Amino acid sequence: MKKSQIISQALISALSTSIYVMIVALFMYFGNQGFLKEIETIFIPIIMLMLFVFSAALTGFLMLGKPIMWYFDGKKKEAWSLFFYTLGFFFIITLIILLIFILI
Repeated sequence: MKKSQIISQALISALSTSIYVMIVALFMYFGNQGFLKEIETIFIPIIMLMLFVFSAALTGFLMLGKPIMWYFDGKKKEAWSLFFYTLGFFFIITLIILLIFILI
């Protein structure tokens, strides 16, 4: 597998995870200000915990799915490269967002 394919796959995985995290954060932010603010019931903690479990599974799949498949297919070096590139891109995206919030 070419290095450029690994890097593009890592970037896609990191961007997908970042977009999902932003969507969940927007839901939590606007839900807390609007339609969920008035509701006091046991269902809110249940929904939040279910969202947490779903998020852990989905982000685990987005970040680790392809590297694990490649690892078990015998492409161990490519799998590790993809994993670390994905983490690196995700870290860079996180830093960029952090810097944007600091500068605003």
